[in-house]
Amino acid sequence: MTSLGNRRTRRMKNDINVVPYIDVMLVLLVIFMVTAPMITPGQIELPSVGTASEVPLQPIEVQIDEKGELSMRLREGGASFRPVDKANLLAEVSATATPDTPVVISADGKVPYETVMQVMDQLRSGGVPKLGLIVNQNAAGSHQ
Repeated sequence: MTSLGNRRTRRMKNDINVVPYIDVMLVLLVIFMVTAPMITPGQIELPSVGTASEVPLQPIEVQIDEKGELSMRLREGGASFRPVDKANLLAEVSATATPDTPVVISADGKVPYETVMQVMDQLRSGGVPKLGLIVNQNAAGSHQ
């Protein structure tokens, strides 16, 4: 039993040996210091004022009121809506616009979705490539 009494008990060490971490950090620091001057900064080409594209064409606005009746106008200052028959809508739009002229649809909130989609489908199948919807942004945030 005397041999057990003379034996030293080893205590566990609670400290983290950070020396290997410092060595790795110094190696990485040297690598970054050597490679940083070799990296060329990216070149950014900013647009200049002289290369601005031409002013976009004024769109044609097709309006659908709450009764489902159609009217259209060239969307520019002072232009007024003129009534259009649903059967003649495509002919009227084609007569007023070039193929690149955008057409936008504004519909009353009480118009059924199906009616708006029928007008969109009629214009799209008639060869109008640029077609969009107008949204009343002032009323978009208010919920009743």
